[in-house]
Order: sequence, then C-alpha cells, then structure tokens
Amino acid sequence: MKYYIVAGEASGDLHASNMMKEIKKNDPQATFRCWGGDLMEAQGGTIVKHYKDLAFMGFIDVILNIRTIFKNIKFCKKDIKDYNPDVVILVDYPGFNLRISDYVRNTLKIKTLYYISPTVWAWKPNRAKTIMKTVDALYVIFPFEEKWYQDHFNYSVQFVGHPLLDAIEDRENDPKELRKELNLSDKPIVLLMPGSRTREIQSMLPIMGEMVMHYPDYEFVIAGAPSQEESFYRKFVSNEVKFVSNRTYDLLSIAHAALVTSGTATLETALFNVPEIICYKGDPVSWWIAKNFLVKLDYIGIVNLIMEKEIAKELLQGDMNTNNLKKELGILLSGKGRQEMLNNYQALYKKLGGKGASKRLADQIQHQMDLK
Repeated sequence: MKYYIVAGEASGDLHASNMMKEIKKNDPQATFRCWGGDLMEAQGGTIVKHYKDLAFMGFIDVILNIRTIFKNIKFCKKDIKDYNPDVVILVDYPGFNLRISDYVRNTLKIKTLYYISPTVWAWKPNRAKTIMKTVDALYVIFPFEEKWYQDHFNYSVQFVGHPLLDAIEDRENDPKELRKELNLSDKPIVLLMPGSRTREIQSMLPIMGEMVMHYPDYEFVIAGAPSQEESFYRKFVSNEVKFVSNRTYDLLSIAHAALVTSGTATLETALFNVPEIICYKGDPVSWWIAKNFLVKLDYIGIVNLIMEKEIAKELLQGDMNTNNLKKELGILLSGKGRQEMLNNYQALYKKLGGKGASKRLADQIQHQMDLK
C-alpha cells in the first residue's frame, strides 16, 4: 500500500520512523511519501519536506512566517492529491495537520489516521471536535487520554502505549566509558535540565546552580540544548557546574537525580529511573493568564498527570526558590523519598503499556486498512 505521512518535528520524525519500521513487517510492499526527517528517510521514506524547514516556534515566529506556512499547507494538499495514497497518517504537529486532515478525509475521501493527540486535555479542547470530524481513527500515547475523550466528547480513541519506552530501552552504553568520554568524575550526578527556551533558562538555572554549594559530594551537570551555546548557560552558574550539550539521554542513563523543567523531559527522566523535581518559573503575567484562563490541569508534570497524583514534587513560580529546592533535593538524594519515587516509576511504566507501542500502532493501522 501507499502511505503518506506528515511529521513536522524531530520527535515526530523519531516516532514515525519506528511506526514505519513496524508497518513494513505487516506490509512488505509498503511505500512511503513523507514530511519528516532523516530517521524516516532511513526507513525508506521519500522526504517531500524536512521538518527543519517547518520549525516555527512561538506566536511571533508563526506570524512572521504565516505566508510560508499557508504556502506549505497548500503544497501538502496538492502533493497528497497527486500521490493518491491508500492512507494518510498525521503525526502530532496539530496546527498544520488538522488543516490537512479536513481536506484529505472530507474532500479527497482518503482514509486519514492521526497519531499522538494534541494536548486538548490541557488547552484548546475544541480541537477534539475537529479531530472527530476529520480523522477515521486517533491513536493516543497517554492512558488518561482515552477516558478524557470518552468523558468529554463520547469519542473512542485507541491507546497504543508511549513510544519513548521503546526508544529509551533500546539504548546501551558503558557508564564508566561514558563518564570518561564526557569528562565527568565518579561522583553521583545531579542533572540540571532547565529547558531550551531563553526565558526558562534565565529564570530557573541560577536557582538550580545554587545547589552545588549545598551538596558538594555530588557532581552537577547541565544538559545543554543544541539550540543554546554554552556561553549563554555560563551567565547563570559557576564553573563548578559541568556542561554537556546535546547528550541528554546519555546523561540520564548515568544520573542519580535531576531538576527538570516541565514537559516531555519529565517523562523521559522517569523512564530512565532518575528521581526528579519538576521546576517551572516563568513570566508572572503569562503564568496568571495560563493558570486562570487557558490551562485547566491539576499538575503540569506529565508523570503526575499520568499517575493522577504528585509522584514528583512540583516547584512552580514562587515555590521555585533556593530553600524549597534545597529541601526537596535532599529528600531525593537518599532515603525513603527516593525509594518511594522509584516505586512509583515502576507503576508508571506499567500504566504506559510497556514496550511495543510502535508495533501495537502498526497493527491498529493494519486493522483500519482491512476495514476499508
């Protein structure tokens, strides 16, 4: 069969490539035409547009590039029509993909599947109505999403498990060799993960960096994002804090604890079995608007949302300060609090469905195509 896949980000490239790998096992004659990246190309996909050409982040960036975005949408629709695939699979990237889904399913009448739901349970819940009208099936990666769609819209979606479990468990390294390669000591590592956005780093890294003076028996290491230079991080911490860029998974594989900005990183940290504190400190006005009008959640950490309780301490806004962070980090480094979090991680892993998300997804896709 002919598959047309649209993934507009690096994470989508990763998860779509694993999906393609499993699809080929069910359908050896599969051919793929894709918007994605190098990983999808390595699985045999013909890349129409690379996700690096689609990366517009934030309101201002989108406004400045609005003509390019609409031009890409128009081109994508025409390319799908010309290719005439048996199925279109849209991976995350909702601002773009929900415009494509409407045209593909309702105008071209081509089977349309959506993988990785937009965070409608956090904000923009009306996007769920668009999904219901424009896709034949939605495959979700968090267990609570099934209940959310059912409770709010009486809409059935399929939970296939989280693909990060496969991506992380397939990794192998030698801890001693890795420490040597990264120029790290034998001390237990506390990983600082302040995010990639300039404002987040400015707000949180100075507080995170103060922990080095309170816990001298630990090595503190910044997990640097490729989008920021080391010189920028150095403005906020002393030289006692080590810096390693673009090796987050390697660092997590040898870390003892982590201070993590909210987001997918909180889940990645948990899946590496690293006890964590979830940190967030942003612009007060934006925080107030989001909290009161946009985001309606009990927690901001994905691990806590999945478990429906605070298994990882959240230090947010005013609570994200030196005294609180020092206290909570002490609890994590040893003793009962650390072991309790590790036990909760085991329950989290089971709740996420275990390994095999990409295979379950491919089987569901095959089932959908058999219904055609």
